[in-house]
This record gives sequence, structure tokens and C-alpha cells, in this order.
Amino acid sequence: MLSPETIARAQDVLAVCNACRYCEGYCPVFPAMENRLVFAKGDIAYLANLCHNCGECLYACQYAPPHEFAIDVPRTLAEVRLESYEEFCWPAPLGAAFRRHSLTTAWMLGLAAGAVLLGLAMLSGADLWPADPRGDFYQVVSHSVMVGVFGVAGAFAATALTLGCARATRTFRDPVPSTTVSNPAKDISGLRDAFTLRHLHGSGEDCTSAEEQRSPWRRRFHHATMYGFLLCFASTSVAALYHIVFGWRAPYGYASLPVVLGTLGGAGLLIGPAGLFALRRRRDPALGDPAQDAPDESFILMLFMTSATGLLLLALRGRPVMAPLLIVHLGFVLGLFLTLPYGKFVHGIYRTVALMIYAQER
Repeated sequence: MLSPETIARAQDVLAVCNACRYCEGYCPVFPAMENRLVFAKGDIAYLANLCHNCGECLYACQYAPPHEFAIDVPRTLAEVRLESYEEFCWPAPLGAAFRRHSLTTAWMLGLAAGAVLLGLAMLSGADLWPADPRGDFYQVVSHSVMVGVFGVAGAFAATALTLGCARATRTFRDPVPSTTVSNPAKDISGLRDAFTLRHLHGSGEDCTSAEEQRSPWRRRFHHATMYGFLLCFASTSVAALYHIVFGWRAPYGYASLPVVLGTLGGAGLLIGPAGLFALRRRRDPALGDPAQDAPDESFILMLFMTSATGLLLLALRGRPVMAPLLIVHLGFVLGLFLTLPYGKFVHGIYRTVALMIYAQER
């Protein structure tokens, strides 16, 4: 939950920024801030999720540490974001999961999910070694088991994400009743800003990594990750269409649409997370909140391992090692599904909501 201490600190910082207005050209946070004379809890949550953490305002601020005012907008809004994730979470008791993530947790969850699938495969009498030379995944984990396990996990994740998004939207809109009437053209503008990552940098085309150090790679790796995820989702959707509507059973050829989409998406989910992980180690720590390091890196790991094991499985699906690889891959996919509503994935949803509301205000 957004604590009174966090709200009070954010109100102090935003009041100083609203009086100064030196940074009003950097990103949407400052024009949206200037539309408000006071900052209620909903305003603070909205502005925090509107922030892209470009960092320009920290280096430009004359009141930043070591000044006695200690105005640190990126760090303050990052702290608010993490608490807002916990507040919007459904079911509420799982909100604490946002602070419990770690690289170890991600590894253990993926392996534990793989162990469960291995047990189900063994109970069904599957031949785990050597694998079917035709690369038939359903000989290892039956179609009914896959649909049952991933259907339940996917439905739960979708429900949790939908309810979290509804709570975020209600909170962001609450202080500004006029934004409840939506202009579709402005909604499209907000979505365009979200999908182009237009505000990921404070000015120009490059992103800040430290004072006077800028490069385009943070934005490029974010794009690779986001569109890689969407391509993998499209691949799964097309494969489901093939199976359910046309009765075309997997495995599909290397030139088929599901495999092409999955390969391109997998490549994006290798390059993007690996690049973001490397950049995190080089970026100025003052631009973030240390409390978010663990959830950020665990999400990156889950995306990377899901993609790496998937591409390896595709390359070796006709080899005897196919069955163990399939179990490991499905374990990481299941672990990813289960953590989507309780990890860094939600920031993309809430930021999109905030950008759409900002487009209406703008």
C-alpha cells in the first residue's frame, strides 16, 4: 500500500517541482504535474507511473542532493511505483511478492514448475528418453495436460492483471473526473506513445545512463523485449488457431507461421533482456530505487530463460534430448505466467494506462 510517509515525501518533492518548473520540457510528468495545485494519493500514483525514469530531471535539478531540499524525482517516483504495484495487486495478500523477488526465486520457481510438469509426464506414462524423433511434444506432455495446466495459470494471470489494471485506472482517474469521458483519437495517441516508447528519454533520441552520458540502447533493448514478447504471444495464438480451428497438429515446419513468429520473438527476448541486464550494471544507481533491483532482474531472467530454452528446444526437437528440454522450457513458461501479475510486467500495463489518461489531459 502507498504509505503515508511515501505520500508525504512525494507531495514535498512535487510541490517544489511545481514551483520551480525548470524541467517542464523533459517528459509528460511535469506538464501533468502543472495541471494540479495539490497532490492527492491518486495524483501521486498517476504521476509515478507516467514517469519513464529517463533521469534528466535529476541532473538538471538545482535542489538535488547534496542540496538540503534533497529533491530526487526519479528515486521518489520509483518508490511510489513499487508501492502502487502492491496496492493494485489482486489478490491483495500477494502484493508482498513484489518485494520478495530475486534471481534465486526466479530460478527456483522455474525449476519447481518444471518438476511438477515432469511428474505429470511420468504419471501419464510418457517416454522421456529417448524422445520421439518426430519432435512431437504431446508424446511427452499430453495436449490435455498442457491445456489444463497452462489454461488455469493463464486464466488466473489474466484475471489478476485485469483487476490490477482496473484498480490502477480508477485510482489514476479519480482526482480528475473530466478524464472519465474518453476521446478515442486521444486514446490512440496514448497507445502510440506507449508502443513507440516516445518518452523513454528526456530529450533528443538518446537515453540517459549517467550525467552527460547518453545512448539509444536502453530504448532499443526495451523495444526488443516488448515486441519479442508480443511476437511470442502471436506465435502461441496462431498455433492454437491451427490446432483448434483447422485441426493441424504440432509440430509445425520451420517455415510455418507459428515457428517464424516464435523464432523472431525468441530472438527479441534474448537480445532485449540480456541488453537491459547489462545496461542496469552500468547505469547510474542514483536514477533508480534499489528495492526494485530484485524484481527487475528476476523478470529479466524469466524472460531470457523462457526464450533461450524455447529456441534450444526448437533447434533440438528431433534429438533424444527433446523431452528434458521441453520440461525445462515449459517450467520457465509456467513460472513466467504465474509471476506476471506480481512482477515488473505490470509496469508496462500501468504506464500505458497513465499515458492514455495523459493524452486525454493533453
